[in-house]
Amino acid sequence: MESSPLEIRKQIRKQASEDKWLISLFSQMEKNPTEINLTSMTEFTLWGFSDYPNLQIFLFVIFFFVYVIILMENGIIVFITKVDQTLQTPMYFFLSNFPFLEICFVSATLPRMLTNLWTQKRNISLFACTTQMGFVLMLGNIECLLLTVMAYDRYMAICSPLHYPLVMNHKVCVQPAGSLVAACWITGVPVEIGQTCQIFSLPFCVSNQINHFFCDIPPLLKLACGDTFLNEMLVFTVAVLFVMIPFLLILGSYSKIISTILRLPSATGRIKAFSTCSSHVIVVAMFFGSAIITYLQPKSKHSSRTDKFLSLFYTIVTPMFNPMIYTLRNKDAMIALRKLLP
Repeated sequence: MESSPLEIRKQIRKQASEDKWLISLFSQMEKNPTEINLTSMTEFTLWGFSDYPNLQIFLFVIFFFVYVIILMENGIIVFITKVDQTLQTPMYFFLSNFPFLEICFVSATLPRMLTNLWTQKRNISLFACTTQMGFVLMLGNIECLLLTVMAYDRYMAICSPLHYPLVMNHKVCVQPAGSLVAACWITGVPVEIGQTCQIFSLPFCVSNQINHFFCDIPPLLKLACGDTFLNEMLVFTVAVLFVMIPFLLILGSYSKIISTILRLPSATGRIKAFSTCSSHVIVVAMFFGSAIITYLQPKSKHSSRTDKFLSLFYTIVTPMFNPMIYTLRNKDAMIALRKLLP
């Protein structure tokens, strides 16, 4: 079966890029055969979805509209929770921070992917790759912590309704000096700055070709030379602290919540309580499920196609459906949204 002219051009471009990398590599080996590391590398190549050369424009259109939808949906939720007085409660304060975080999270990956799909220029500088990874990891960790805080808010509202106004007060929820949201942001940032610096201190001499649509830990570890066991253990430790432990805390919160709901005498009360929690449970299952598989499995078990699919799920698909889940299943949010419509 003969290749199309477009596929032939793609193969030539890929081969030229690889040859350029090999020439640079051999030149470095002649100068210093014992050490070829990141200090001599100026850029990587994000191959993204180049496996589908005939679908590049189609993928660009799909992801562009997805990005616009994510910005509009999450932006509307942030707006209505700020302007509607009936939504000035702790639950909706967390709900307004969550879509803002989703906008930042998606914007760390999608614009670069759209540029690569449109221009077919897949090179990314060392600084841009480092910055992108740092933001993705930081925002991902913050999202895990924020989902845990939201689960605690629901636990207090359902299991200890009399103590809820005292525990989830204005200072704990809103004031920057003592708020739970501020604690989530402050905790997630320094840890991931350190992890990003640690990953990019590794020697990369296998290739500069990243088989992913953004700079992430699993594909970069595949490019590292030498023994990366300690690096993998650090990634595993951070994933346990910021993914697994929050996930277990959320499971514990909801086990108590479900137990309390089942003891309610009124069927209407049980349905209403389940309704307020079910949306958060769906979001937690989608986000944590894909993140746990991605970051808690050993490097040898990683597949490029699987990694890209899972990353696509928790970086793009989940942020797109989260506003629909929260808004369509939330009576107060729907009422506030209708007030804005003419």
